[in-house]
Amino acid sequence: GGNDARHEGRHGGPPVRRLAGFLFGALVLGTAALAYAQHMHDSGGHDARIAVAFPAQLKQHTLASMRGHLQALAQIQGYLAVHDFDRAADVAEFQLGMSSLSLHGAHAVAPYMPKGMQDAGTAMHRSASQFALAAKEASIDHDVPRALGALNKVTQACVACHAGYRLD
Repeated sequence: GGNDARHEGRHGGPPVRRLAGFLFGALVLGTAALAYAQHMHDSGGHDARIAVAFPAQLKQHTLASMRGHLQALAQIQGYLAVHDFDRAADVAEFQLGMSSLSLHGAHAVAPYMPKGMQDAGTAMHRSASQFALAAKEASIDHDVPRALGALNKVTQACVACHAGYRLD
């Protein structure tokens, strides 16, 4: 217990905390690189994504909702950085997960989405709920890599949808 040198790394802090920091950084950088690569796949300057037509008011609501998703992801990452797994889980479930569908008006936008876009959205919401469970478990068993892997599935769903579709 206490200040046992076996539990401290060369740079201070327990090895699990250093590993979590490394994995968190790799998650952020990997997601950013993937998003950039997806964006740059069409070097001709033409946007090859499928244009999805939404009524103007619903488009604005949906764009605001997606910005809210980004804010939630930033909050989650902040909570993970300080090992507050329970708060990260709550943000994931209630702002991104299956419990958030009515908050986002999913029933109103779904009819305007192609099936692939609906599937990507459902995958994001489901994976957010799965991350919430993994984060709650990490607060007990300290399996940070499992929680980060679950969070990566959330961001992969976001990247896939944004790489394939755009609102018109």
